[in-house]
Amino acid sequence: MNYRTLITGQILRFSGDPFVTAWEDCVWIETGGLVIEGARIVYVGPDAAKQAHDRHVSYGDALICPGFVDAHVHYPQTGIIASWGKRLIDWLNTYTFPEEMRFGDPGYAKAIAETYLDLVLDNGTTSVASYCTIHPESVDAIFEAGARRNMHVVAGKTCMDRDTAPEGLRDTAQDAYDQSAALLSAWHGVGRAQYAITPRFSPTSTPEQLDALGALWKEHPECLMQTHLSEQVDEIAWVRGLYPAAQDYLDTYEAFGLLGTRGVYGHAIHLEPRERDQLREHGAGLVHCPTSNTFIGSGLFDLAGLGRTGQPMGLATDTGGGSSFSMLRTMAAAYEVAQLRGEAIHAAQLLRLATAGSARVLHAGDQIGSLETGHMADITVLDLASTSAIAQRSERAEDIWEAVFPTLMMGDDRAIRSVWVAGENLRGGT
Repeated sequence: MNYRTLITGQILRFSGDPFVTAWEDCVWIETGGLVIEGARIVYVGPDAAKQAHDRHVSYGDALICPGFVDAHVHYPQTGIIASWGKRLIDWLNTYTFPEEMRFGDPGYAKAIAETYLDLVLDNGTTSVASYCTIHPESVDAIFEAGARRNMHVVAGKTCMDRDTAPEGLRDTAQDAYDQSAALLSAWHGVGRAQYAITPRFSPTSTPEQLDALGALWKEHPECLMQTHLSEQVDEIAWVRGLYPAAQDYLDTYEAFGLLGTRGVYGHAIHLEPRERDQLREHGAGLVHCPTSNTFIGSGLFDLAGLGRTGQPMGLATDTGGGSSFSMLRTMAAAYEVAQLRGEAIHAAQLLRLATAGSARVLHAGDQIGSLETGHMADITVLDLASTSAIAQRSERAEDIWEAVFPTLMMGDDRAIRSVWVAGENLRGGT
């Protein structure tokens, strides 16, 4: 028999997409709560305390949120986060590729996977979508670590067969297909694991490999496909040289069956009009990685403009090109990037992007990213006065958004009061 746990505090719920509809449509429950039975939420509302329960956990005036969903990371880059001074291509060659070569060692892969998931839980993230390395061992490691915590983990073997990747980090078109198929069969749908077919990006795959992965996706349309798109202008020029017949960067995927509703495209900063139209027409997901885009000098993602069109979008730290494991810091960076484009992003839009927006992109919105009856009880509780600097500002708040916004802009792991995963309290106590 499952115990029923009542959790009370302030609650924000989204009735729609605040990039498209008015943010005023969000529902604020000043004194409310939710009831968890087993791994799932069974009730949410202002009168939650009236529902049958076996124990009560009160968080006072803290804000109860869905657990954050980080929709684009590279867990193998945990150890090289915040590495100095390189553009994308140099950064890959100098830091990323040498580190990724170590992940053929199952022990090393396991240690980094455990460290990574502990770090993101400390920061209120309960679901991640990660690239691994070419080594199947790296995929096993993150799924096994996720299963031990009962986290929702999306991951896939990163495929690279072109000589633009270093020797020791290249597979073949056939190996990419065979190993990805085997990992998909072993992990997809096991517990909370979700497999993603993962070509790193067009410059490190031959047409033959992209074609093989497109064929695999056609055979398994229930899976996600994750890759990178239009991150830097010099990267785009590189792609044009490697794929001279392509209409644009997106066409290097589209031509091989790697464009679809379950496609997840990281960065997507420098999109051509045709690419925007095609991505929106297919309902493909874009993932904004603002700390990475500023840290590596990639450019300014058009968050507000794409959001107004209804484009599915999520938010991500992009560890380790991104300079933080914190989705709070990532929301602050998204706000700053938008300001540089002349747009002020509302707190409601930022919170939804980091939760329900990312869940939608990962096609898991019926399970995570929202506080809804039947959803998994993945919950992050925010202390809205976690530091003296934040507290003195939030004391002046005249509405809930003024109370929340300082935490989104200045908060860090100290603002994470508690984290629940599948109904279990993993951080912060009760």
